[in-house]
Amino acid sequence: MNGVLMTCRIELQRILSLRPAFSVLILAACIYAALYPQPYRGEALRDVPIALVDLDGTDSSRQFARRVDASADVFIGAELPDEPSAEREVFSRQLYGILVIPKYFERDLLHGRPSPVALYADASYFLIYSRISGGVSAVAKTFGAEVETARLVAMHVDPAVAAAASDPMPLTTVPLFNPQGGYATYLLPAAFVLLLQQMLLIGVGLLGTLRNDRLADSPAGALATVLGKLLAYLILEAVVLPFYLIVLPYLYDIPRLGGPLTIFAVSLPFVLSVSALGMVVAALFRSPLTVQLVFAAIGIPFLFLAGFSWPTEAMPKALHYLALLVPSSSAINGIVSVSQLGAPLSDVRTPFLTLWALALFYGCLAVGLEVRMRRSHH
Repeated sequence: MNGVLMTCRIELQRILSLRPAFSVLILAACIYAALYPQPYRGEALRDVPIALVDLDGTDSSRQFARRVDASADVFIGAELPDEPSAEREVFSRQLYGILVIPKYFERDLLHGRPSPVALYADASYFLIYSRISGGVSAVAKTFGAEVETARLVAMHVDPAVAAAASDPMPLTTVPLFNPQGGYATYLLPAAFVLLLQQMLLIGVGLLGTLRNDRLADSPAGALATVLGKLLAYLILEAVVLPFYLIVLPYLYDIPRLGGPLTIFAVSLPFVLSVSALGMVVAALFRSPLTVQLVFAAIGIPFLFLAGFSWPTEAMPKALHYLALLVPSSSAINGIVSVSQLGAPLSDVRTPFLTLWALALFYGCLAVGLEVRMRRSHH
């Protein structure tokens, strides 16, 4: 026990005294917390500019254009006389879509004939494309239902029956756990877990490769050394992790339905597994530069394997099993479920047990590599 505590004290002193470790584990944590969420504070895209080409020029076409412009999703940035001039604006990235109202738009509506409008949206930005297409489609559906209702009422149909006939199955959408339907509410909780993993991996990897004469001369055994280091990282993350998982969601108004104890219960094996993995990589690659290059190279794969940029269920089976070896893949499912969705610990049993299995697996590897390293030194 004395060896564990002594190793823990030495490792905490190294975190505070070694500039590379301090920069990654403490300074970077502060910088990321301040800067990373800023681009997403708007939650959702609003007022995406599009071009209007009104070939009809009637009251109905102008009314439809005004409704599109009044929607929260898009606004008409320019009204142009023809499609070629609108295409030039889109190609220059001044506008992101073209809404074309065809000639005889009003006449076809009055005669009860279909009068389709054309929408061209820039699909190279998928969020912009989905916002434009969704906004214009919603306005077109509502406008068409109102026109059909007015036509039936003019034929002396009861207004209630006419409204039901034009829109027989109205849809009410309720965004559960994300009331604003925002991108930040979806992205940030998972991104925070991934950031915590990357900072801890790089910091632990650097600490493991930088020379440490005090630990080398320590009488503590390999197991005590590994346990002492893990305890030091747990003490550090006991400050950093609540800030990322509790304080920052509160500051950025992200839904918080889970209790702190449940969050900490899932976070404990996450910190242990990530710390042990960092120690394993540090033991395999003895150069600080190599450790940084390795973690920089696998950072993007970890992002895709995490399952929030692309669903894990849609990945090939081999990648799905590979993702289980990365702590963030299970931690994101577990921590986001208990913190943001308010799930009890029993509902995240699978990721919770997976994290403990990873902590045990990487911990045993770290102990084995520590024993091998000591034998090679002797």
